[in-house]
Amino acid sequence: MTIAPAAAGTIIDFLTDTGTSPAEYDLVLTGDLGEVGSKCLYDLLKAENIDISGRHNDCGLMIYDRKAQDVHSGGSGCGCCASVLCSTVLPKLEQGKYKNILFIATGALMSPVSSQQGGSIPAIAHLVNIKSE
Repeated sequence: MTIAPAAAGTIIDFLTDTGTSPAEYDLVLTGDLGEVGSKCLYDLLKAENIDISGRHNDCGLMIYDRKAQDVHSGGSGCGCCASVLCSTVLPKLEQGKYKNILFIATGALMSPVSSQQGGSIPAIAHLVNIKSE
């Protein structure tokens, strides 16, 4: 399972609705797609002629050291997002290092019922545009 399609759809919709491009943002931050999900996200966006690779980072990739830690696919999207936003992103925003950020929190809508039914697990992505003046 990957949550990349939900993140890609949300990013595409936001950029279309606002008439903006990735070049207008200092950082496009997802969490937690991990390495595999991030590559999937790039491929999905590339099909729509959108390139975020130079501005993107993933909260799970920022927290974990994949060479030193046996984390496989990473951790909780909501946990990784909250940790990175509060510890790294907001301080840099306050310091003026960032002025315009797309923050896309990702997650799976887990349910004991859907898991037992053997169906796919729906994914979700919430986007917040964080700006400093």
